[in-house]
This record gives sequence, structure tokens and C-alpha cells, in this order.
Amino acid sequence: MTLSNRPVLVVLGAGDRDSRAFALQQIAAVHPVLLMDSDPPAWTWPYTVATWAIDLQDDTAVAAAVMHIARERGVAGVMTYMEHHIELAASIAEDLGLPNAGAAAMHACRDKALTRRLLAQHHVPSARSYLVPNDQMAVERASQIGYPVVVKPRGTAGSAGVLRADDDDAVRRAFEAAGGAAVLGLEAYAVPGTLVEEYLPGPEISVECMVLAPHVVRIVAFTRKRLGPEPRFLEAGHGVAAGDELRADPAVLDVATRAVQATGIQLGAVHVEMRLTPRGPAVIEVNGRLGDDLIPLLVHLATGVSMPRAAAELALGRTPDLTPSRHQAAAVQFLYADVPGQITRQQMRARPVAWLERFVWTAQAGASVEAPALSINDRLAHWVVTGTTPETCDLRLLLMEDLVTVETTQAVARTTACVR
Repeated sequence: MTLSNRPVLVVLGAGDRDSRAFALQQIAAVHPVLLMDSDPPAWTWPYTVATWAIDLQDDTAVAAAVMHIARERGVAGVMTYMEHHIELAASIAEDLGLPNAGAAAMHACRDKALTRRLLAQHHVPSARSYLVPNDQMAVERASQIGYPVVVKPRGTAGSAGVLRADDDDAVRRAFEAAGGAAVLGLEAYAVPGTLVEEYLPGPEISVECMVLAPHVVRIVAFTRKRLGPEPRFLEAGHGVAAGDELRADPAVLDVATRAVQATGIQLGAVHVEMRLTPRGPAVIEVNGRLGDDLIPLLVHLATGVSMPRAAAELALGRTPDLTPSRHQAAAVQFLYADVPGQITRQQMRARPVAWLERFVWTAQAGASVEAPALSINDRLAHWVVTGTTPETCDLRLLLMEDLVTVETTQAVARTTACVR
């Protein structure tokens, strides 16, 4: 490890290049980055002045390492874009007296049972929710709420193990699935437990927020989500438009702001997921970090605002510029298999065009794929498009889909219904 004489911005966790390179590149443009990861990948090297290999599950060791760097070279800020490490990053920054979201608030975001309790205490529209110790209690609580219900893990992400249940037997099966849910290694960091919750009907969105100071919440963008078929809630894609009509919806703005404030988040990026129900917007989750699934890239392409850059500025004690400089739309689509099997051939027949920002294979020939997909681990590919309107983006997503073929040992997989 080599360091310049400047204090560094410590970033916890790299993630994979396909989904995280944009965020790290934007953060590195703000300040020299020291990346800590169990095995810092080579793709991060252009964006870092140093890397530190360390077990990020060992909170004590990580804190000691950051304290050592602070004494020897100086630490200007501590942050992460990974769900796994939001509580640890805030805790270390607190100990150093640096700007942070608040460790207690990040714990509340990581513990979905605590999130629900705080939302209820502050009268923020949400789902009725119960923490259940076994499948029998799960059935009792589901009957109390009324079918359908949603059964989900208490502390994972990526919709892993989240299932709709329409009867007692489905609740029992969903309880077992939630207990064994695994995605991106997040289960190792998760608060154990299972929730039974009220099913919230209606379109799903997320509100991308920046908290500039305690009780000062700026809404940057709205993400329209496309979901795969229930009983799972895996995301097929996302769309962001600078001119989204939700900007003028006072109920959505109010619920998002109060949800952030209810969890006590003091600073940084926040990704608030909600459903637009017949009774009005209701919160699904409050995530104390940047959105996943390339949402920060979509926001940047549509509005010109870089949320990773803004998050880094806040971690350094600066005020970010959140002024939009574009009035466009952008969207991403994720490809999943129609049938299970082993991938034998992949083909993408599109020629380079200005509106295709990227096409990425996320599963390679020889890999085994599940169908229906169980989690985001089962994604085969994704592509990002831009346009002047959401409708233009939708058409371009469909055009790309027609140009992509994946053959498995059993059949040809070609899909619009992705799952997250």
C-alpha cells in the first residue's frame, strides 16, 4: 500500500465492476480514495490511491486499521455504497468526529423490523409488520393481517427471500425460504429473523434522496420500477426521467421526507422504496445508501446530477451541487432465463448506437441458471438506454431485447419479465 501525503477518503467495499464502477469513479473524482475490501479487485485500481485488504466482517480490525491511517496520514472521510457496510462506515466516522449518517440510523435501516417500528411511531404510511419466530406464528400473524401477505428476511436486500403468500401453506413455505435467503454475501451481515407484512398493492417506485444535514432532505430523482411476476418481487428494470410527474406529487414528497427523518438519518444518500397504493404512497424500505442496480447511473444520465459524487462531498464535510444539468430519461433492463439449465450460447446482435449506454453479460456460457429466478444472482445480462422521454426508452429496451438470445441446455431463454 502506498499513500500520498493528502488525507484519504476511506471507502468500505468494492462490489462488482459492472454495477459499482460508476459510483467509485465519481467518488474518486472528488478526493483521493483508499479502498478497503477483503480482496480489492484490479478494476478499482484506476480509481484509488491505495487499497487495503482486510476482512470487512471484522468490525474491530477495520476500525483499528482506519484509526491507524488517520494517525499516520489522515482520514478526510469514511463512506460506503455497499449495503453490507453502512453501519460500520457511520460508526467509524462517528469515532473520528467526521461527517456521517449516524450509526444508530444505519442500524435502523439494516434492521427492517426496527425500520417499521420507527415509521409507525412517526405516523409514516407503511405496511403492518410482525417479527415472527416460527412458521406457526407466521401463519397466525398472516391471518391477523389478512391475505395476501408478504414474508421477508429481516436483514437482507435485493428482494432475496421476499415472497407473497396467499394462504397458510404458502406462508409456511415462504417462512422457510426467508430463513435461507442468500444474495451477494449480505446474509453474513444481516440481522437474523423473518417478518410477515401487509401486502401493499400498486406500482413500485423509489425516491432518491440526499440528506444535506439533519432534517434537511433534498429529493434528487424518482425511479420507476418494473417487477417480475409474483409471488416474487424481483426487479426487471428501472427508469428515471428528469421530468417525472412525481416531482409535483406532494404526498410522495411528504412521505419520502418523513420516512428519512423517522429513521434519524443525518447525512448522505438515501434510497426510499415505496408503493403507490390506492390509499396513497406507503413505504416499503428505507435504505441508508445509494440505490443499487445502476440507479445512480440512470439519475446521472437523466438529470446530470451525480449522487455518488454528492455523497462523497457530504462525507468530506462539503455541500454538494445538486442542480440538474440535463432533462432526459434513462432506463436499465435485466435479462433472466425462461427455463432453468446451463447456458450453451449467447448472442447480442445490436450495433453500437448513441442511445445504448452499455450492454453487459453478467452470466457466461457454462453457467447454470434458475427459472423462475430466485434472486438477482440469476441475472444473465443487462442493458442501459437513454432517450428524451420514458416512452422512447421503453421502445429502445424492447428493441434490444429482440436482439439478444441466450440458449440453455433445455431451451432458448428470451425475456422481458426480469426478477430481482
